[in-house]
Amino acid sequence: MGERRDDELGKMWEKSWVESKKVWHIAGPAILTSLAQFSVNFATIAFVGHLGDLELAAVSIVQSVIEGFAFAVMSCLCSAKLIVHVNQLGMGSALETLCGQAVGAGKLNMLGIYMQRSWIITCVTGLFLLPIYIFASPLLKLLHQSHPMSNLAGKYCIWVIPQLFAYAVNFPLEKFFQSQSKVWVMAIISMVVFAIHILLGWLLVFKLGHGLVGAAIAGNVSWCLLAFTQLVYAVSGRFRDAWTGFSLSALKSLSGFVKLSLASAIMVCLEFWYYTAMILLVGRLKNPEIAVGAISICVNLHLWTMMIALGFNIAVSVRVSNELGAGHPGAAKFSVVVAAATSMFFAIIFCTTILSTGNHFPKLFTNKPLVVKETSKLRYLLASTILLNGILPVLNGVAVGAGWQFQVALISIACYYIFGIPFGALLAFRFNLGVQGIWSGMVAGAFLLTVILVFIILYRTNWHQEALQAEERIKRWGGPAETQLY
Repeated sequence: MGERRDDELGKMWEKSWVESKKVWHIAGPAILTSLAQFSVNFATIAFVGHLGDLELAAVSIVQSVIEGFAFAVMSCLCSAKLIVHVNQLGMGSALETLCGQAVGAGKLNMLGIYMQRSWIITCVTGLFLLPIYIFASPLLKLLHQSHPMSNLAGKYCIWVIPQLFAYAVNFPLEKFFQSQSKVWVMAIISMVVFAIHILLGWLLVFKLGHGLVGAAIAGNVSWCLLAFTQLVYAVSGRFRDAWTGFSLSALKSLSGFVKLSLASAIMVCLEFWYYTAMILLVGRLKNPEIAVGAISICVNLHLWTMMIALGFNIAVSVRVSNELGAGHPGAAKFSVVVAAATSMFFAIIFCTTILSTGNHFPKLFTNKPLVVKETSKLRYLLASTILLNGILPVLNGVAVGAGWQFQVALISIACYYIFGIPFGALLAFRFNLGVQGIWSGMVAGAFLLTVILVFIILYRTNWHQEALQAEERIKRWGGPAETQLY
């Protein structure tokens, strides 16, 4: 009996190890790339936090509200370009996984055209978003943010306009590289640019004393360098089958691409805008500079740790979709368990670190005693949020892989915007809990969403039926991709 149990445990361990390697093969470089790119703005917050409370609050609200909005829209729109291949191969979503499916469909020559279409869409979107940057100051005042903070934020927004168009070029390039498994090149470029950003930021902000302008210039140079380096690599001749030069074909069927991106856009934007709404609520509290500074430090730390979970989000989305498309529902379910357990392991480590350094971690971002004190008070809520988001992005990845994004988007709206934000506002303004009340509402909304998704995945999902639906999609979209879409 004991030998049999040991044998079963051994097989389970071997199976888990094999699946874990598959997950890490996808998640590893994705995590490094995400961490390096997010850390550019993360480091900017650390630089300006040592300039003053007002500077920290102004840059924080720009990154969270203005740039966060643009970042979400850009990343969603560029995901549309190869969505048809996802349907062809049995997947139900766009985002990072779809470009690789175009390669699998044998349409390498179309990758460069799809990337050009995405550039057109994202650059035009950048032009539409430009007024938000130009008129950021009156817009923030309209949203009842403090006048000193809004005025300084408006100036900073003007200075960082180049970053808006760097986003427009960068996101389609990322999909182009992912489609051809050049993810390690992306990771290396991103890490080198981040190292340059640290050096440049220190030089401009502290050594040369350019302050907020120096921080903006460092960010502009870093994001433009990232986009330019990846562009040079893409057109260097290393992708002869995928990149054949600029083509007028990129101008065709642009409206179809925009329409196809909307489902994916809902899921991504709901996550970004949830934090945006929270920052705006905090900006209406008393002493908003202190409150916004404190919560922005915590939000940026949380989002930085979330890059780990998002790597597993990408991995589990690919694994679930592949296994369902291959008719292996049991393997798809097992992949969810492995990815979730690994992601939670890292979340627990981050939680322990935050709780054990609660009075010290804010000093990485600011030397202002009031901001340090206010930030330290949020450490328990920050730890709770990190723990929840160790599992939530993985669950969203399951939704992406199985094609449930529309249903999950509706559930997210209910949990975040109908329950979480109003509950946080009630605690903050009616019961005078301030920043802690607003964040408590956010945690409550995320917890409710997590519970619902776990229930759906574990108890309401028929994995065999999902595999049959994936097979049906393959049959339905079996023809040439371009003719099917248009």
